[in-house]
Amino acid sequence: MTDVKTAFESLAWGPAPESAAPAREWLDAHGRRFGLYVNGAWGEPGDTFTVRDPATGAELALVTQASDADVDAAVAAARAALPGWQALGPHGRARWLYAISRGIQRRSRLFAVLESLDNGKPIRESRDIDIPLVARHFAHHAGWAQLLESEFPGTTAVGVAGQIIPWNFPLLMLAWKIAPALAAGNTVVLKPAEYTPLTALCFADMLRELGLPPGVVNIITGDGRTGQAMVAHPDIDKIAFTGSTDVGRAIRAATAGSGKKLTLELGGKSPFVVFDDADLDSVVEGVVDAIWFNQGQVCCAGSRILVAESVAEALVAKLRARMEKLRVGSPLDKAVDIGAIVAPVQLERISALVEQGKTEGATCWQPSWSVPQEGLFYPPTLFTNVSPAAVIAQEEIFGPVVVLMTFRTPDEAVELANNTRYGLAASVWSENLNLALDAAPRIKAGTVWVNCTNAFDAASGFGGYRESGYGREGGREGLYEYLKEVRPEPAAAPRSGAVDPGRAATPSAAPLRGAAANLPPIDRTPKLYVGGKQARPDSGYALDVLTLDGGRAGEVGGPRQPQGHPQRRRGGAQGAARLAARHRPQPIAGALLPRREPRRARAGVCRAAAAAHWRGRARGSRCGDRALLHLGGVGGQVRRCGAPHADAQRHARDARADRGDRHRGPRRGAAAGVRLAGAAGGGDGQRRGGDPLGAVPAPRHRPLPGARDVGCSRRRGEHRHRTPQRAACSARRPR
Repeated sequence: MTDVKTAFESLAWGPAPESAAPAREWLDAHGRRFGLYVNGAWGEPGDTFTVRDPATGAELALVTQASDADVDAAVAAARAALPGWQALGPHGRARWLYAISRGIQRRSRLFAVLESLDNGKPIRESRDIDIPLVARHFAHHAGWAQLLESEFPGTTAVGVAGQIIPWNFPLLMLAWKIAPALAAGNTVVLKPAEYTPLTALCFADMLRELGLPPGVVNIITGDGRTGQAMVAHPDIDKIAFTGSTDVGRAIRAATAGSGKKLTLELGGKSPFVVFDDADLDSVVEGVVDAIWFNQGQVCCAGSRILVAESVAEALVAKLRARMEKLRVGSPLDKAVDIGAIVAPVQLERISALVEQGKTEGATCWQPSWSVPQEGLFYPPTLFTNVSPAAVIAQEEIFGPVVVLMTFRTPDEAVELANNTRYGLAASVWSENLNLALDAAPRIKAGTVWVNCTNAFDAASGFGGYRESGYGREGGREGLYEYLKEVRPEPAAAPRSGAVDPGRAATPSAAPLRGAAANLPPIDRTPKLYVGGKQARPDSGYALDVLTLDGGRAGEVGGPRQPQGHPQRRRGGAQGAARLAARHRPQPIAGALLPRREPRRARAGVCRAAAAAHWRGRARGSRCGDRALLHLGGVGGQVRRCGAPHADAQRHARDARADRGDRHRGPRRGAAAGVRLAGAAGGGDGQRRGGDPLGAVPAPRHRPLPGARDVGCSRRRGEHRHRTPQRAACSARRPR
């Protein structure tokens, strides 16, 4: 173990592991064996295959290999659920999408840890990027579902959508597919990648808990044979695929002539163009995000750096220095930059392409440190002196490997950027905005970023050209992929009062009465009381609230992490400590009192025994032999204060006088005209003159009509009030 002196001198990064307990508990609760999620229920596991942790090789779970009969059952369930899902109307579907978004937020820590275990990506990326984007997509498309009829008139849902997602962003790709499909009124059969199915199964488990209507979303697992059965199924109306170009080409051939709508988001070899006036320090960090984000397993990774020849050497030096500081290790370590490669076959492909690049004469550079020997890890790699026709400059490596080439003019930069069969994304870096905006439109890519990279949002459509596929996902463009135009049959003759065919084809916005009863409630998360105000819990997981019989009544947020500046928090504590003991119970009592009570009751007040006096309905009522003290909602207690009859009358008179003139500050009266001591844990219950209540009578004066208290003037001994005539009260303070 490293001693304190050595750690202080080296300032080396120490491990900061994230606990895997929530994910392992969820896996254990399912016996680490999963069937298929079809028609709102889990099926019995059949033939299974093993899902492993790429960082350690440990077995995580056994997952069912779906057969052709399983695919038929899932499609039949989706087809049966389609009329009911469309009958909910736009508002009903919007509520379900919002409920899914809130469910993801409440389980964000579970999803993040499970994603890192299953995929191998660092916990920082899954926790801070992937999961928030997933929730954002469902919330965004809840809005589109609400506006569907007004923004897309004359359209209707495609029907049953078959969706096949990759292993690099398992949960994010699921959201990209399912959210627009449900918003448009479709039902879904989704197949996750065989390497990373666990977060999709966890998502299905969440849908079951939320009570989504059966058959609306069906999740089946399996390898390429399951996907092939989905593509060939005659009762699927739409295929959405994200993956390799080779598989996408095969899907296009299989669906040709079938009438199925098709969306393909395939591979890329994205250019990262750096002009000579670019900020190189920002460029270096951009390269880190472009190619070493998610271990380079990103379809739009900036794997080709095209840099101006005049600054190439300086950029290479900065890149090498930055690569030396990158950290490769356990995905659950919050200090790690690069995690594990998803599967052995992918690691072998990366190694083979790197060796081929060396054989072709390119210069390979890797950091001096070595990667962990246990698990599937590969170091960040930089190739220089690369020919534009080299294999590593043309083929998608899909790993932490980047090639660097140079150019001399902007036209040459654009030609090199377009020298690829892909066209998914590009990034342009320059301090000259005119130069950047001149080059960006000339690059043939679906998305071009300027001075940034990998900037995604649910409102922005994403897709490519050429062999990067076609169609868009996200935003308004992505929603069109799940809609089709309605072509009404021509009527024999128009009738008086006939409805326009285009409008008649659009479903009614009002949900059915029977379906409305099954809508989820609007999720209003119970808030916490932190820092003097209500705040949403940010722990990333929820705690179940159980009924007496052990049932689940609801959820509340987990513990909130302390936020805000530590000096500010400490200052608030010191400010409370400076208060006298007699002042501390008042905010406690005020916070616990129900809001429906009169404001003057929050601090507590000596009151008459009669209920009429407590309500203020008979302010001149007689006091009883002994007065009562109501502790402003603290436990609902009513105690005898022990004050004699004369003191009770005086306290009531002072309280009535103070109701018209609120003093400011802790020493100038209270909400009810008295100060409490000894209530709710504070003080000794005594004040000046041995008053057992510790009460300070309020000044006995009246403001002018329409006046507002602006504080007391001690020098003049009078109390000022602001009025439209700027008059002043002549009442004297009691001496």
